[in-house]
Formats: sequence, structure tokens, C-alpha cells
Amino acid sequence: MVDVLLQPWSEGDLPLLQKLLGDPGMMEYLGGPESPEQILRRHQRYLHLPEEGADHMFRISLKASDEGVGSVGHWKKTWREQSMYEIGWLVLPAYQGQGIATKAAAGAIEHARQAPKYQYMHAFPSVENPASNAICRKLGFTLLEECQFEYPPGRSMVVNDWCLDLLET
Repeated sequence: MVDVLLQPWSEGDLPLLQKLLGDPGMMEYLGGPESPEQILRRHQRYLHLPEEGADHMFRISLKASDEGVGSVGHWKKTWREQSMYEIGWLVLPAYQGQGIATKAAAGAIEHARQAPKYQYMHAFPSVENPASNAICRKLGFTLLEECQFEYPPGRSMVVNDWCLDLLET
């Protein structure tokens, strides 16, 4: 299996974000590609997430080469009137199917467990995305339900609501 590193999001990660969010295939389950302006705004937001304390975005890099191959992060979300973390990940197509997203998501979960502000972490992959749903299963998330979810804002999609108790080991 490929070894990965999680590195805090940095100024130099904009080209990676453009590859991740500007590609129609990458964004198939997330409402389609973002515009260059949206990607730049998101990049700026990612750079400032740690200032808030609970939200973190990481660059996924290959340990052997330091090549950026994706992103993973967790952030505060209010869901069903409860504060919790949401987790999300993207891995470039050439690197999918190698366990990279699973390892990176596991690393992000461990990061959140170091000083958890919330007991629960949720993931909301599209019901049509078998790979992301499989990652949730592998990482010990519990499938709560299929539900409607708004992403991007203004677009409703059907997702699986997966939950992980961060206080259980």
C-alpha cells in the first residue's frame, strides 16, 4: 500500500485544488466542477481554517515523492441541531483505488481525536458514490440513514449519513 502524509493546507496548494475541484469527473458526485473564482475563494478559506480552531484541511501527499494527490479535512457542522465534525476527501483519478483516501481519512480522524471539540464525525457521500461509502464502512462509521443533503448550496442530493463516535477507540 502507498504511504501518505497529511500536510496543512498551504499557499502552494492552489494548483492541486484546481485539479481536484475544476475537473468534471472529480466533481461528479458533488454538483459539478467549480469555477476558477470559486476555487480561489475556497483556497483562501482553506488557508484560514486553522485560525478558527476546529476546522482543518490537509494536502494528501505521497510519502515517497511529496507529490500532492488529494485533500482531506474536517470542519464544524451543525446537523439535526447538533454540533459535530464533517469529514470529506478527494483524491486525483490517477491515484484512486490504492487506499490513499482511506489512509488519509484515517489520519484526519486521528487528528480530530487528538483534541476533539465534538463527539461525533459525519460523512455524507452520495448514495451513487460506492467508493466513498466503502471508505466510511472500512473506517468504522455507522450508516445512520439515507437523506437529502444540500451541496453545493442550492442543490439537493441524496446521501448516506455515516457517523463515527470519536470518543470510542
